[in-house]
Amino acid sequence: MLFSSITFLYYFLPIVLLLYYAVPRRFKNFILLLASFVFYAWGEPKYVFLMLLSVAIGYSAGYLMDRLPKKPVMIVSIGLCLAFLLYFKYTNFFIINANALLQTQFPLLKVVMPIGISFYTFQIISYIVDVYRGDVEKQKNYLNLATYISMFPQLIAGPIVRYSDINKELEERAITGEQIAEGIRRFIIGLGKKVLLANQLGELCSVFRDSGEQTLAFYWVYAVATMLHIYFDFSGYSDMAIGLGKLLGFSFLENFNYPFMSKSVTEFWRRWHMSLGSWFRDYVYIPLGGNRRGKGRQLLNIFVVWMLTGFWHGAEWNFILWGILFAVLLVVEKLWLLERLNKSVIFSRLYLLLVVCISFVIFSAPGVKGLGADLRGLFSVNATGIVGAECLYYLKSYGPLLLLGILGATNWPKRLYGRLRENAVIDRMALVVEPILLLAVLLLSTAYLVDGSFNPFLYFRF
Repeated sequence: MLFSSITFLYYFLPIVLLLYYAVPRRFKNFILLLASFVFYAWGEPKYVFLMLLSVAIGYSAGYLMDRLPKKPVMIVSIGLCLAFLLYFKYTNFFIINANALLQTQFPLLKVVMPIGISFYTFQIISYIVDVYRGDVEKQKNYLNLATYISMFPQLIAGPIVRYSDINKELEERAITGEQIAEGIRRFIIGLGKKVLLANQLGELCSVFRDSGEQTLAFYWVYAVATMLHIYFDFSGYSDMAIGLGKLLGFSFLENFNYPFMSKSVTEFWRRWHMSLGSWFRDYVYIPLGGNRRGKGRQLLNIFVVWMLTGFWHGAEWNFILWGILFAVLLVVEKLWLLERLNKSVIFSRLYLLLVVCISFVIFSAPGVKGLGADLRGLFSVNATGIVGAECLYYLKSYGPLLLLGILGATNWPKRLYGRLRENAVIDRMALVVEPILLLAVLLLSTAYLVDGSFNPFLYFRF
């Protein structure tokens, strides 16, 4: 079930919130758990049992670490969780590559990847490791732990919520009118990002793929549209998840902080998908030794983390290459470039936007062969000219959308809005105008959804 769907917006969510607000506090987790299972089962009911088994592994690990040697329990339980992830997400990738390398013909398995398995697996692992380290106490209530792992707002595409961030709210939480208002506001903003920006930019990307024109200009229009499409798709989902969390009484951490305003790749990854970056830092990079074992080991750790980050995003070589690219850039910055970038105002941002734009072309490429064609097109080797009639037509049609996307990816609108509200008269007007604008975004988004426009979430595949 998609957040940006009529079914979710006007049937599922109102019913869930009505029940959730109506029941006494001690039943709220049960209603939330039940709603999460219905949400998850909407696409493939049988995978609810896999989630229940994964929850049982996490719960049992916490229980057994009080009674058995902690480290073996942690290793076995994490191994089981990763085994599920590897089987459902990566088995056919390994078979395809083994066949290519060994000239064998092992048949592919008929495996469908459970939606959200990458996210809830990481949440279970973080819980197990935190209990092992003594950072949190084990959760004694199975229902509470199941609610944390299966919670539908962040189940499909994050942010990756750690147990330590919401363990107190699982036991007791207050829901205020101000919190509900902020939740509605944040959800509608995210919905607008997804439906009015990401979906339309996705259509432009599809137009390019279907087009026979391969001019240099059209490739770069596609590259910019792809970068913005991925950003608004994912940040829109995160905004909706954070807004839903507030409606339910939870405070999820921010996942994006205007990443395109960065001056380096190092800064970019402190602002983009922050919950994933911090997860790999705390549960992979630091346990590997981080920067504590010399420069050589630190650089090796960076490459390991970023290969895994790329592989986490998808079972294709272009994702691994995407991760390696960022590893190389981060190492280059760490060794000599970062200090120079920090002193620059214009060059640093141009550098960042160029490398990120190219990176998301790699990210979105249709396999390794398609990646080669895209990179050649970006640098005119495979292009059929500088600019063509079809590119100009679509640039004219989608130009305002691209400009709006570029502007919306910066913090300039937020800063302008904040300055305007420093004026007392405008601040009072905003109390009336803002709800009207939010309602307009909701209605316009609904109209687009009813019209049946392009609407998948990119991160469903992760």
